[in-house]
Amino acid sequence: MTTFRVLQLNMQYGQRWDPVDPDGAPVDLEATLAEIRAHGPDLVFLQEVEQAQTGGVQLDPPPNYSRIRAALGDYDGYFSYPRPDPRELPFGIGLAILSRTPLESAFRLDLPSPPVEFAFQGETKTPTDRILIGARTRLCGREVALFNTHLLAFFMLNSSSEIHGSQRAIIADQLRQVTGPALLAGDFNVSRHESLLAQFAPLGFASAQTREPTWWRKPFVLDHIFHNAALRCVGSQVSRSGVSDHHALVADFEFV
Repeated sequence: MTTFRVLQLNMQYGQRWDPVDPDGAPVDLEATLAEIRAHGPDLVFLQEVEQAQTGGVQLDPPPNYSRIRAALGDYDGYFSYPRPDPRELPFGIGLAILSRTPLESAFRLDLPSPPVEFAFQGETKTPTDRILIGARTRLCGREVALFNTHLLAFFMLNSSSEIHGSQRAIIADQLRQVTGPALLAGDFNVSRHESLLAQFAPLGFASAQTREPTWWRKPFVLDHIFHNAALRCVGSQVSRSGVSDHHALVADFEFV
């Protein structure tokens, strides 16, 4: 293997995209699995793997992740929920990394959310915390650091992560500590993605794709696969398959 393929997908717990009724679309985990298989990735980064339960209950084992791991038996995997919180709303929750090669040194790191108030179903709410997860693996005989995250969507709360930058700052601090090849993928929920690119560029990280929107609901580039200078992106594509309200992002890399 001289190149390897990475797939990034906010899978919205398997809920397909329906432009007529986006919030009432059916859950079809088999379609999610078909999308993953179609691209033949060596690494898979997933967000919103599970649907949050009432009162912050976290199903153990996580059913969607368990189904994905069983179906993709030739991949190693790591999954984590954020810490339980009774304020959790019934949207997507939980991150996963899947790899054709063994994962080592897996970890999770809390990304606290600020107490920004917003209205939901007639009640005033504040957002729950997010997480960054990571691991290491070996590809083409080289060790690669892997990071996966899903940041708070401040633009949906009439604010921005440029104003509330703590989650991005924690991730930037992790990137500063990287000494070898590294990938950071995820749903960054930054509507003005240029500010995110500008923040990570001095740390040596560039996004594989910055032109095509990755979200059905608005033309925002929310999803990224960042790589450092030890890796070269040799191709990328945005797959508008409709398996989620996000598009899958696929990129091929080689070592420099």
